Amino acid sequence: MSIIIAGTVRVPPENLARFKPHMEAMLAASRAEDGCLVYSYAEDVAEPGLIRVFEAWRDQAAIDAHFQTPHIAAWRAAWPQFGVSDRQLSLYEVAAERRL
Repeated sequence: MSIIIAGTVRVPPENLARFKPHMEAMLAASRAEDGCLVYSYAEDVAEPGLIRVFEAWRDQAAIDAHFQTPHIAAWRAAWPQFGVSDRQLSLYEVAAERRL
């Protein structure tokens, strides 16, 4: 069973340019992890500063390992200086998948 994590976080729009290198570092490190299938961020077109998060993981063990990595600790430690707030993420267990 694969795992999907989807949701949003907020970054004040005036901080996005300075925060982007941290986002890129987190993407690169996470995508290199065993069990990471997809890891992405996107700014909402209609709502500046609303970052949409989408992750897909092979299984729960992979996501558990992800949460223990040094890069996720560094990522979360950087949030206060950039005003990251309103984290709204949900985890979905996926039993089957098909193309639309």
